[in-house]
Amino acid sequence: MEKLIETIVGAIQDKKGKDIVSLDLSGFDGAICSHFVVCNADSTMQVVAIADGVEEAVEEKLGEKVWRVEGKQTGLWVAMDYMDVVVHIFTTELRSFYKLEELWADAPLKRYDYEE
Repeated sequence: MEKLIETIVGAIQDKKGKDIVSLDLSGFDGAICSHFVVCNADSTMQVVAIADGVEEAVEEKLGEKVWRVEGKQTGLWVAMDYMDVVVHIFTTELRSFYKLEELWADAPLKRYDYEE
């Protein structure tokens, strides 16, 4: 699991994703997965580029394929399902609107470095 999260975060950093966090949901009954990785980007093109980068890196480094991807058509919010880890890549505006981290405010949160 840690290797998957590391690979995802590294791919996001490579594509200049912003405000990267992971939420540990493993302690919550009924959570759809054990971890969320969340980031944002300033354009829909960058959101899609990040999603493509994550998909390529995880398949190349770990041999895992994404189970399902939603949102690439519009690039406003892409959700990538790796079963135990769900990646959410938002446009900056939508991330601040939906405030996903606030819905899981009790979950342990880890922040990752990113370049401005």
